[in-house]
Amino acid sequence: MFEFKFTEEQQMLRDMVKDFTSNEIKPVAAKIDEEEKIPEDLIAKLAELGILGVAFPEEYGGGGFGEVGYCITQEEIARGCMSTATFIGAHQSIGANSIFIGGTEEQKKKYLTPLATGEKIAAYCLTEAQAGSDAFNLRTKAEFDESANEWVINGEKLWITNGGMADTVSLYARTKKGITAFIVDTDNPGFSAGPPEKKMGIKGSMTNPLTLENVRVPSENILGRDGRGFLLAMKVLDAGRLGLGAACLGAAKELLEMSTRYAKERTQFDQHISNFQAVQFMLAEMAIKIYNMESIVYRTAVDYDNKTVTPKQSAFVKYYCSESLDEIADLAVQVHGGMGYSKELPIERFYRDSRINKIFEGTNEIQKGIIAREILKKNGVM
Repeated sequence: MFEFKFTEEQQMLRDMVKDFTSNEIKPVAAKIDEEEKIPEDLIAKLAELGILGVAFPEEYGGGGFGEVGYCITQEEIARGCMSTATFIGAHQSIGANSIFIGGTEEQKKKYLTPLATGEKIAAYCLTEAQAGSDAFNLRTKAEFDESANEWVINGEKLWITNGGMADTVSLYARTKKGITAFIVDTDNPGFSAGPPEKKMGIKGSMTNPLTLENVRVPSENILGRDGRGFLLAMKVLDAGRLGLGAACLGAAKELLEMSTRYAKERTQFDQHISNFQAVQFMLAEMAIKIYNMESIVYRTAVDYDNKTVTPKQSAFVKYYCSESLDEIADLAVQVHGGMGYSKELPIERFYRDSRINKIFEGTNEIQKGIIAREILKKNGVM
């Protein structure tokens, strides 16, 4: 039987991040959305608190809280601003995590430590024009220059979160042996970022196209083995999908809290709308989904830390939590009526921000495919 209870240290972490979100993130969340940028001083404060490396071992500059601690952090951050949670996820859960999962001890000490402390920012570079859901179809190429003992990389990447601000990227390219992962410094000659994409939601999270023109990378910057990068990319996304689920959970909790408070204050027909069964049922639906979201997020996070998690579990979390948040955001707008559609309240921002979760980190159709393959392999046995 699965049993789980947060430790005293994990609860202290939650309290710290919750206070930080209330005092530092919520007051500027609307500005982040409007200006389409996370303030540098906010990023510096996140780094100072250890939030940008909370999951990694202390020996690499991290907080040592593992995936459970990371999910706690993402849940609380997303209650204030999903753009900020997305920035943290791209930096920590997939960008830096590629190095933690696939890197050598030397690579971790050189690259992971400054990323975990927030001295540097990371990004994860997989997606291309012809390689979105079909992630194996990469066109970016890396050729080995034996005389210089370097790899020469050429290609373009699209929809790269943190792409325009990253110092270090975990980049996936095709070699003669297959897809290979590389650590690339963004100040390398030939590496350039295009202008940020204009998006419907998570507007404060910087998303850029990247171009690599004869970018030279030393041979020691390969992550893992030549031709084995696709397996690493998918393993990293298992963690990324789990963190995404935690962020969805946090946003959902915030939407329920705001909706409940509004229902108890708003009057129609000489009574609070919380007295109407239709509104009560909407709040109940939200609460039921949140209960299930919380259950699968932390059950899966525990398995991740115990090294027993499966891709199917991460797919469950990503699919269910993103679908549920989308439905909860819609219900929250309905509870708020016209005010939910207005920029005067944060409901409208949460509604826009929620939609992307069904697309990135692998579309929900891809998640269903992962789940179905595992079911068929095991003849439906869970």
